Amino acid sequence: QVQLVESGGGLVQAGASLRLSCAASGRTFSTYRMGWFRQAPGKEREFVAAITWRGGFTLYADFVRGRFTISTDNAKNTGYLQMNSLKPEDTAVYYCATGGSSSLPKDGATYDYWGQGTQVTVSS
Repeated sequence: QVQLVESGGGLVQAGASLRLSCAASGRTFSTYRMGWFRQAPGKEREFVAAITWRGGFTLYADFVRGRFTISTDNAKNTGYLQMNSLKPEDTAVYYCATGGSSSLPKDGATYDYWGQGTQVTVSS
């Protein structure tokens, strides 16, 4: 089992920055990558970004490329999502996830473990 705990969400104005953290514990050695997803009210969950624990290979959704940066601190078993130039449409609950699969990183079904989510609200 792996446990994930997110933090760092909050209420900010458009153009501001936030850094989300996701602390992993448990059998983290069995996982291959960390992903961030988000879900806005009334919308489906969508992929934001993913990174492999080893090698640091990254993948981003088109709508965040250039504004968000995903990273990890393997010594701390922690992943981060640095979000800059936030827009009101970025408002959502953000979830981190991890798992052992190496395929379909944008598909939430390929992740085994999920955090509880952290709310990000961007006002205009």
